Amino acid sequence: MPTRRYDDSPGLGSLYARTVKATLRKAEYEPDVDGLTLELPEVVVDQDHLASYREVTGFAAGPLLPVTYPHVLAFPLHLDLMSDPSFPYKPMGIVHLSNTITQHRPIPLHADLAITVHSGPERPHPKGTVFDVLSEVRVFGELVWTDSTTLLSRSSGDASAHAELLTDPEVDGVAWWDLRGNLGRRYAAASGDRNPIHLFKLSAQAFGFPRQIAHGMWAKAAALASIERAVGLPDAFEVRVDFRKPLLLPSRVQFGYTREGSVTDFALYDEKHELTHLIGQLTER
Repeated sequence: MPTRRYDDSPGLGSLYARTVKATLRKAEYEPDVDGLTLELPEVVVDQDHLASYREVTGFAAGPLLPVTYPHVLAFPLHLDLMSDPSFPYKPMGIVHLSNTITQHRPIPLHADLAITVHSGPERPHPKGTVFDVLSEVRVFGELVWTDSTTLLSRSSGDASAHAELLTDPEVDGVAWWDLRGNLGRRYAAASGDRNPIHLFKLSAQAFGFPRQIAHGMWAKAAALASIERAVGLPDAFEVRVDFRKPLLLPSRVQFGYTREGSVTDFALYDEKHELTHLIGQLTER
């Protein structure tokens, strides 16, 4: 398995240009045979960048990194992986189905992080092919955090394939959020994810949406920040979310959660509780 190591995070500008180019070409080999691993062996958190991320997602300041923040640090490697000539899928148009983060222990604010990213085996889906982009964070060699981003490459699919989904929870709304039209641009500035479907009405319409949509990982972060403010988060836990209906901007949504034992179920709905945008489950480890 080939490995590419960086001294610094790759620049997002050139990666987006590569992503467009990669959408127009055909892959040269299969990921299970020649899968690429990307390594960023020393990452120091930029405190101004972290403050911007906290502000847009709702995480409070403190001595530990927000649980979703390492995903942002790994994101340039995700783009690098998916725009590489070896990658077997066209990166533009890929659908983000779900995300699972496991925090083995909290990450201190000033820790030096080592990040690796690679893709997992593909599997059939009723609407195409599903695969995972897998990220790991280590501190002094200890695995402290993992992330599995599950993506769908659309094709004819396999009607007999089983789509793995979380069960919809029974959750009432406990908070209503008014989301402004510039939320996608604000989160893009903090996360680096400048997919045009999130930025402006016209750029979203070019991809078939009536107007811009919120980032799924913003919704996950905002949900966890809300739970943390209300009841706190455990030191070690796994949290999965499934992304359902796109969250159009601007909009008013309702968020709810319920806790039973070591499990917290949560969901994000439209204002009328008719559409489900996100469902999630947090399990203490």
